[in-house]
Amino acid sequence: MAQKIEGIKPTRMELLKLRKRVLLAEKGYKLLKEKRDALIAEFLIIIKEVRKCRKKVEAELASAFKSLVAARALLGSKTTKQISSITGNNLALDLKTRNIMGVTVPVMNTPETTRKIIQRGYGLFDTSAQLDEAAYNFESSLQSIIELAEIEETVKRLALEVEKTKRRVNALEYIVIPRLRTTAKYIQMHLDEMARDSFLRLKKIKAVLEEKAAQKSA
Repeated sequence: MAQKIEGIKPTRMELLKLRKRVLLAEKGYKLLKEKRDALIAEFLIIIKEVRKCRKKVEAELASAFKSLVAARALLGSKTTKQISSITGNNLALDLKTRNIMGVTVPVMNTPETTRKIIQRGYGLFDTSAQLDEAAYNFESSLQSIIELAEIEETVKRLALEVEKTKRRVNALEYIVIPRLRTTAKYIQMHLDEMARDSFLRLKKIKAVLEEKAAQKSA
């Protein structure tokens, strides 16, 4: 049985306050439980998106690395590395947020990441088609990588909110509400006992008065 709350006077006023607190706690428990269930449902949906997006990224990167291996075989590792050092590109990332049931999650957008061959900075005659293909595959995979980063961060934040909401639901269900009810029950029993004692005292007083009245009339 839950322990009663210490320091509360066993008065009728406190009993009324406790009953209101119980109602509020039960209402809060119901709302939080609904939020928890909705968050879990949303979490499971996004988890499926993470798996799908991760497979997409893995497939795109596998294809890009395959092209890179072919380019290195034709051009040599040293030449490929030298070319990669001159093809740098600044990636502009527009970071915004959106709200999922009170949870702020990121929204990441970036302009088109793929470039034309002439925009990459290396010569066309001393390279190979495999290098062009590798560069294109890596550039196009950036969109999927950014999408995956956005979804994974969303999952992480939702998981934290689910855990926090579960703790609050459990605290209300197993600690707060039982203690409020136990305390209210204790006060009610105390008030009932006081009422019985008062009734017995009044009954005794009435009996004494009736006895005295009977003696006077005798």
